[in-house]
Amino acid sequence: MAPEDKRKDRRIIVENMRRVLLKEYLMRETRRAGFGGLDIQRTPMGTRVTLLAERPGLVIGRKGATIKTLTEAVERQFKFDNPQIEVQEVEQPALNAQIMAEKLANALERGWHFRRAGHSTVRRIMEAGAKGCLVVIAGKLTGQRHRTVKFKEGHIKYCGEPRNLWMDRGFAVAKLKPGVIGVTVEIMDPKAKLPDDIEVVAASEAPIEAPAPVALDLEPEVAAVLAETEAPAPEAGEEEPAAGAPPEEPKKKPRLKKEKVADKKVLHGAKERGVEVDVNAVEGEEK
Repeated sequence: MAPEDKRKDRRIIVENMRRVLLKEYLMRETRRAGFGGLDIQRTPMGTRVTLLAERPGLVIGRKGATIKTLTEAVERQFKFDNPQIEVQEVEQPALNAQIMAEKLANALERGWHFRRAGHSTVRRIMEAGAKGCLVVIAGKLTGQRHRTVKFKEGHIKYCGEPRNLWMDRGFAVAKLKPGVIGVTVEIMDPKAKLPDDIEVVAASEAPIEAPAPVALDLEPEVAAVLAETEAPAPEAGEEEPAAGAPPEEPKKKPRLKKEKVADKKVLHGAKERGVEVDVNAVEGEEK
């Protein structure tokens, strides 16, 4: 690998690590406000950071003091050029996987039983209109041995393009006395359009009219040439019928007169030539 390619790969890895660390930092700082996601975009004016929160007022703070502190910390710790943090409110928190994962982790830390918390989360998500959801709780749930419990309902995609497009994933951690419990929530968007969804449209009762012929505005000379080319040309050896003459009847095959043919060779030759004959063999002559 060339040195330039190595430097390029190293820059990509460093940039992705910096974004992951920034996401973890903002998730930690805005946990009380309901962290719902993060979007980082580089612009000519600097770096634009869009933060989704359930309660954006807690992120902004009084007179913007909290968000100003966050902006300074992002610029100082993570070395982003002129960061600008925008806060947006989540319209439906029950359909945001990250928010629901955080709420489930908080419920476990408050002492809820994991089965009760899992079923309650699934029911709340499906009542919000999701097409499907999957909740996975893993850790020391009932004893010293690790176990994994899944709660699912509705339609779920595990792989392929529909999963990348329509499945929202969130992860949170609950710290309990036996150990750390991981919580994963996956939600399918209510607007998801799956490949096997087919809409049958009723046929219209109105008859379909044939399109009217389009009149072309052509010059007389061009129209005459087109008319001649469209008319079928007579075959070689045939004469064009005169105007007003009746059409000729098709010629019939010649037919021999009814006569007695006793020779089988004559009969066979007539059949080969395609001539219809009426054969009445006379027994007396054959005799």
